[in-house]
Amino acid sequence: MGLSRRTWIAGTAAGALLLGTARRAAADRTVSTPIATVTGGRVRGIRDGDLFVFRGIRYGADTAATRFAPPGPPRPWEGVRDATAFGNSAPQRGADAPGSEDCLFLNVTTPALRDGARRPVLVYLHGGGYSTGAGSDPLYDGSALCRRGDVVVVTLNHRLNVFGYLALDGFGDGRFAGSGNVGQLDLIAALRWVRRHADEFGGDAGNVTVFGQSGGGAKIATLMAMPAAAGLFHRAMTMSGQQVTAAGPRAARQRAAMLLDALKIAPAQVDRLREVPMERVLEASAIRDPSRIEDTGLYFGPVLDGVSLHRHPFYPDAPAQSRGIPMLIGNTRDETRAFLGSDPENFSLTWDTLPAKLVAQQYVDLPADMVIAEYRRLYPRYTPSDVFFAATTAGRSWRGAIEEAEARARQGAPAWVYQLDWPSPADDGRLRAFHTLDIPLVFGTLDAPGSRTGTGADARAVARRMGDALLAFARTGDPNHAGLPAWASYSLQRRETMVFDARSRAVDDPRRGERLLYARAPFVQRGTF
Repeated sequence: MGLSRRTWIAGTAAGALLLGTARRAAADRTVSTPIATVTGGRVRGIRDGDLFVFRGIRYGADTAATRFAPPGPPRPWEGVRDATAFGNSAPQRGADAPGSEDCLFLNVTTPALRDGARRPVLVYLHGGGYSTGAGSDPLYDGSALCRRGDVVVVTLNHRLNVFGYLALDGFGDGRFAGSGNVGQLDLIAALRWVRRHADEFGGDAGNVTVFGQSGGGAKIATLMAMPAAAGLFHRAMTMSGQQVTAAGPRAARQRAAMLLDALKIAPAQVDRLREVPMERVLEASAIRDPSRIEDTGLYFGPVLDGVSLHRHPFYPDAPAQSRGIPMLIGNTRDETRAFLGSDPENFSLTWDTLPAKLVAQQYVDLPADMVIAEYRRLYPRYTPSDVFFAATTAGRSWRGAIEEAEARARQGAPAWVYQLDWPSPADDGRLRAFHTLDIPLVFGTLDAPGSRTGTGADARAVARRMGDALLAFARTGDPNHAGLPAWASYSLQRRETMVFDARSRAVDDPRRGERLLYARAPFVQRGTF
């Protein structure tokens, strides 16, 4: 009884790890080629040292024949199907293009099969907004987490962009009602698959943590307000990804009408959309969205449709159905250096050129001169470029995290907040703690293709602290562990935040001045109105 809480946490975690290691050793001595039984049939994975890896397992049927409809179960197969290669990515434009409408696949990495160990299950939802990405990115390799924490890791693909979030309610004869959220329904189908098969893969269906970065975090925030997702996960971690509001039905319908017009399809003939080649649909969706400040294609994301989503995810408050789900909410200190840092001019701004840049890029309707004056008061040593990156981060990326943390605090629901300050050594350090930097740190994939953390001592130390926070959170619902200072859940009185750095520290209300500055304007989630 004299043990401190932190010593007890460390001791129980170590004991669980040792027990899991013993179970795994006993189970693995008799298994060479892993075979699992899943919905549809049996699958053959591969052995990766002390882990078993299954790739490209179907959790849903090919969506080509049921375009814009909810997902169906996979068709059964005979014999043993190979699960050694990743499945197709969803249709998209970008690095994972072109993809395929046959895209409902997931991947499992686990220390053991059917051993009754009841390990925490971690399900990662990939980023790329609601438009791009796939669960096969090397940065999402779950091996390090499995080995370090004796957990099961799942990644997956689901429908994106126009194929996952096109609201056709009210067009034609109504057969496409709810089409604006079928990408989310894919995620729910995947989580149901996880619940059904957790024991087969050595996991605990009653302890599922969803975590995701950027668009993945936004998808999680939306799931927290979807009745069909209730009970499918028990902890939630969002990394630089929030969804405070969903697309309103009017705005979503207008975008659908613009797409139909681009394809020369009359609203009464919406059924013809099923016949248009995938590539042509993607091409049409690239027309400019007039409701967005930036020059981008049509926005597609979750829709307040009254069918599967009956309320905004975090407006006007946090969803009651998820009140009992502990939440971990994070961001990086220099988010926008990831995408605005690709323009060399942004590193050589002057006080004369800065205002126009801010008008175009901060996405908050505040006078640029007022914003600049406040930043110069708060941070007298900042250069114009420093102000630019800080203001665009606060205006575009950080604000949603604050909105969600405040909503949880008002609700009395458990939430821990973090900020990654540790700067990447890439590009001579110019990008600092940029958007996506926390992915390899959390996964422990520092040397994977695409990582920009390096493998130095500081990178490894930050990765240990962040990865152990996720593992502790997945196991107990609390991210505290022996490698961190005491980390209190977020309150409106103190706004407690863990700052991850070479020397991590607990800080009350970091960047208070910036928070108060941007609180002068109402929060509007880009693309939703």
